Amino acid sequence: MTALERVLSALAHRPTDRTPRLLYEEVIGYTPPIERLLIQKCAPQTARDYFDMDITGVAAEPSRLPRSRFEELPGRSAGEALASGQVDEWGVWWRAGTFHHFAQVESPLRGIQDVGRLREYPWPDLDQPHRFRSVGRRVAELHGQGLAVAAFAGSVFEQAWYIRGLEDLMVDLVSAPEVAHYFFERTAAFQQFAAEQFARAGVDIIITGDDVAGQQGLLISLETWRRFLKPRLAATVRAVKRANASSFVFYHSDGNIEPLIPELIEVGIDILNPIQPECMDPAAIKRRYGDRLSFWGTVSVQRTMPFGTPEEVRAEVRARIRDVGYNSGLILAPAHVLGPETPWENIVAFFAAADEMCR
Repeated sequence: MTALERVLSALAHRPTDRTPRLLYEEVIGYTPPIERLLIQKCAPQTARDYFDMDITGVAAEPSRLPRSRFEELPGRSAGEALASGQVDEWGVWWRAGTFHHFAQVESPLRGIQDVGRLREYPWPDLDQPHRFRSVGRRVAELHGQGLAVAAFAGSVFEQAWYIRGLEDLMVDLVSAPEVAHYFFERTAAFQQFAAEQFARAGVDIIITGDDVAGQQGLLISLETWRRFLKPRLAATVRAVKRANASSFVFYHSDGNIEPLIPELIEVGIDILNPIQPECMDPAAIKRRYGDRLSFWGTVSVQRTMPFGTPEEVRAEVRARIRDVGYNSGLILAPAHVLGPETPWENIVAFFAAADEMCR
């Protein structure tokens, strides 16, 4: 099987020659310390080729809008923020932390209560077709290499709080729902447009999602999620399926989101990620929902990948393939990006164990 055939068969719950696998970063971008490690160890090959990963990613073209449009934003030193080079196309300042990839999110509209000023925000151009013109060609090239392709269409809740500020947005949900709806409507519109463009370009897996849970449970009530986020997620799924019925829709949330799983199935989500094993039992989730969902992830990045021995990594990989991969429907991956503590030997063990299970 090619990687593309393998992935599509797994997601259709058909037999495969082995469980598809990858590092999550291969589709969303590697953190600097892991990228340096992989370049050093895998050269002259890419990490994707070295480990025979099955899925890779594509993204929209860079924005044409100048960052200078954020110079007049209140609530922070715009000059300092822009001079740092750490302001993204949404106007969010990802102030670099002191420990590898950690960053402090500085939200440009935090503390602003004037609705008129909120509505004047200079949004990005991710709703413009020119951002996606090269995607179809790139997807065709990767398909020609036998690879499956994924693309991140953006978040709704997370992107809204990056701009508004998490505390302010949480207050808006209760005391100013019209403001929360405004931000979610804008971020959802960008997600829906990007998702549709990626699907039309032939992307196999459209990545959506929001971190709406901690390890003890949801960050907002189920009713609040249903009111503010569920209809917008459903609209994104519809946009994808209208554009390309063969594309699969992926939903990501860290934490314990088990109360949401029936809702996600209802709106048409195909793939659930990451099934964080510190707070969700991957085998139990497979038993309950494996006839209606596929799963991507499941291997611990809090414990096993960074701090386990290579044999402990192998044991967890074998358990996931056995307990979640039966009847297909599993894309094996670490649950999230690998932290800088992750040793090379554990990355090797992850792929070696996956290989051993198909012999």
